[in-house]
Amino acid sequence: MIQKHANASKVRVLVIDDSALARKIISTGLASDPRIEVIGSVGNPTNAFEIIKKQHPDVITLDIEMPGMDGITFLKKLLPVYPIPAIIISSLAEHGKKMALDALEAGAVDIVTKPKVGIMDGLPVLMDDVCERVIAASKINVGFSAKPYSSNANSHDFHETSPQLGLQSTVTDENNALHVTTDRVIAIGASAGGVAALARIIPMFPANSPGIVIVQHMPGGFTGSFASRLNDLSEMEVKEAQHGDRIRTGLVLLAPGGDYHTQVVRSGGEYHIALIKGEKVSGHRPSVNVLFHTVAKNVGRNASAALLTGMGDDGANGLLEIRMAGGHTLVQDEQTSVVFGMPGAAWKRGAAETVLPIDDIPAYLLKTIKAVS
Repeated sequence: MIQKHANASKVRVLVIDDSALARKIISTGLASDPRIEVIGSVGNPTNAFEIIKKQHPDVITLDIEMPGMDGITFLKKLLPVYPIPAIIISSLAEHGKKMALDALEAGAVDIVTKPKVGIMDGLPVLMDDVCERVIAASKINVGFSAKPYSSNANSHDFHETSPQLGLQSTVTDENNALHVTTDRVIAIGASAGGVAALARIIPMFPANSPGIVIVQHMPGGFTGSFASRLNDLSEMEVKEAQHGDRIRTGLVLLAPGGDYHTQVVRSGGEYHIALIKGEKVSGHRPSVNVLFHTVAKNVGRNASAALLTGMGDDGANGLLEIRMAGGHTLVQDEQTSVVFGMPGAAWKRGAAETVLPIDDIPAYLLKTIKAVS
């Protein structure tokens, strides 16, 4: 395991990109932040590996499509030995998007999309955001990437029940009226580490599972490719959600990244997707809190929800609302989470009935959703 330098107050970053211009812009932008120190910039993974062995950076930024060795192969070789948070910064066409998803599954923690044209003018504009992502990434422990998930994983013996915090159920006559339907909804929220987590659990759901709605924090343009990948892996049909889609048995709907929040609305005895433009909520669009709030309001007791790995606290308040509305709730445990931020925040607020390792989550969601009477 890499130990951070005891006296280091700055986040130490290595920039890896085959474009000399991109390296210069990224390095200059990062170095302009007083919290960050750029320890080097290199044009290929081979040279990067040598620097990493000697200098042990806290974070790396990484292009995907590079000569000699692509970024995914590099991550697969690097992370089991040096578990360093990696942020993908790349100009991604459709093929590149698939590669970026491979990188996320291989252990990268974030993606930033370079401008396809005008990199000299467009990339510097993104650097304030990149700096914040680097700072956030430096707090992530990616050491789990070197070991497989374990269905026996335990996080502080949290498998029983969550803190009650004096919670009272808010199930009302209106909630009971909402209950009169045969439709059920499973809602899932995730962020950093969620691509790999979802790729693991969605294939565990049988084809006749109740409808699933997912918010995974991801840049616009990536969710369609990710939905397609999940569809290839899964017995359920998986697609990127569109406005008006019905949530139904056998279908997984992935919230589109970009300009819209994803909500669940009710029409008669059916649940549908509404895509609504709006400002970021809890720092994100789509926001897990927005999804969960509408699930609590419009689905109530007919819902089971899970909050998976992710930084920050998006989804924590919404999960609490679902629990108070009579739905079943859980969070992913710390041992199998890349970041225990979102699930940890929800747990502390008493939003979850239980905390489980990733492999146990599908069975719990199915069991609780079928237990609704």
